[in-house]
Amino acid sequence: MSGTMMWQALTTGSLIEHAEKYHAGTEVVSVETDGSTARSSWGEIGANARRIKSALDILGVPANARCATIAWNNRRHLELYFGIGSGGRVTHTINPRLTPEQMVYILNDARDEVLFLDRTFLPVAAKLGPLLKSVKHYVLMGPRDEEAAGMVEGLLFHDDLLQAGDPAAEWPDLDENAPAALCYTSGTTGNPKGVQYSHRSLVLHSIGGNQPDGLNMAARDVVMPVVPMFHVNAWGVPYVAASVGAKLVMPGPKLDGESLARLIDQEQVTLSLGVPTIWMGLLAGLKSTGIKPTSMKRTVVGGSALPPSMIREFRDTYGVELIHAWGMTETSPLGTLNQLLQKHAGLSADAQARLREGQGRPPWGVDLRIVDDAGQELPRDGKTQGALHIRGHWIVDSYFGQDATALTQDGWFDTGDVATLDRDGYMVIRDRSKDIIKSGGEWISTVELENIAIAHPKVANAAAIAARHPKWDERPVVLAVPAEGASPTEAEILEAYDGKVASWQVPDRVIFVGELPLGATGKVLKNKLREAYGDVLIKEA
Repeated sequence: MSGTMMWQALTTGSLIEHAEKYHAGTEVVSVETDGSTARSSWGEIGANARRIKSALDILGVPANARCATIAWNNRRHLELYFGIGSGGRVTHTINPRLTPEQMVYILNDARDEVLFLDRTFLPVAAKLGPLLKSVKHYVLMGPRDEEAAGMVEGLLFHDDLLQAGDPAAEWPDLDENAPAALCYTSGTTGNPKGVQYSHRSLVLHSIGGNQPDGLNMAARDVVMPVVPMFHVNAWGVPYVAASVGAKLVMPGPKLDGESLARLIDQEQVTLSLGVPTIWMGLLAGLKSTGIKPTSMKRTVVGGSALPPSMIREFRDTYGVELIHAWGMTETSPLGTLNQLLQKHAGLSADAQARLREGQGRPPWGVDLRIVDDAGQELPRDGKTQGALHIRGHWIVDSYFGQDATALTQDGWFDTGDVATLDRDGYMVIRDRSKDIIKSGGEWISTVELENIAIAHPKVANAAAIAARHPKWDERPVVLAVPAEGASPTEAEILEAYDGKVASWQVPDRVIFVGELPLGATGKVLKNKLREAYGDVLIKEA
């Protein structure tokens, strides 16, 4: 047939091959588990990934086998991303902050055959090993260590595998729909569920998510993914960075504000990515160290709603643009990212800032809608709230090991979020469907109440929950963490709501707490707060 175009499978091997061939000298900086800094390059990462692929061949690990990692953001973990997945197996990243019971469930559900561990997590392998049904090989991500070898029978070592492997090993010719990576949902209710990503979906996510209105990552950038590599593939950053050859800075286990501030300054980071709690810590770290992050131009923030006060502080004090994004494990994760349109250029700075407070609009590759309880599509007027649905090239179809589809009858995925959507596609998460407060038949957004509380100078962090009420069914209660050295009163915080929300939406109580319970991905565990404070208004009635 004449007039056709060349066809090549969309595989993650093509990403690392590009980085290795055309960006071989670009640095990959890695803060190791022991606190030291290792300097590598895309050329070395590519060669070592091939060695890992070859070593797994020698071990007899079959195609499509799941190989688990329990590790921090470091260069060995990056080698495994490609050495496992691009080598025809499945890179299964496991969140080390899960409970031991959840880890055992996930490892057994995935039927992992190899488990790679950072030194920090070696005791986990020693303790859980007898409960794991399918793991044949345990690998410590480091050099040979005789003390570690005594803790886990038959322990292998990452650096020994590199020595045994072939740096010129060829990437296999894979079907682009073959699985490449596996992540499990955080499982705050019920057992976690596995989301398995294909080579095709990961490559399309890298292309669609890295447009100028997306992550906009380039070869000239110095990128620091603070979002963990065990959380939705670090939002796809390892794959995107390989595709453009950006310098990567892997921050390792120390994610406190001062450590991050020094690392940003030392490596001249231009782009960073993480959840709001990380950037709250960075603000405190910048103040305590006096460091000015002059190199950093933008930060992508997702995982939970971004307080507007944080956007302003980063912009006005440090000249850093905070870019709101939204997604979830089931969406690879990029679903929306907040960049302005040409028609917004003439708006005032304040008007532009208000637009930037929402989660943004979908890039090419995904589509959004909001529906009512009957599944009927609601108007995109920016006001009407409904259940948020998504579909696209990198959205889940079915969960790992389950035959049933995860989609609605007409092929959309129900995100569990309540949102508004306008004509330009700008989406604002009003709440999680399980968190939104229904008071006297009317909806109250916990996100809006939290943003107002966090903006108060005497509050470091806050969470709003629905507390049971004898008359109104549910009423809002805010749990607030005082800022360091501050002693706010309940009346002071409640006063901050005057004129910002309708009088009936003002919280009934503000309760001060020392800290908020955080889940494995850094999100506030509202279910724990509801258990502890859900009856506070009934007790006081």
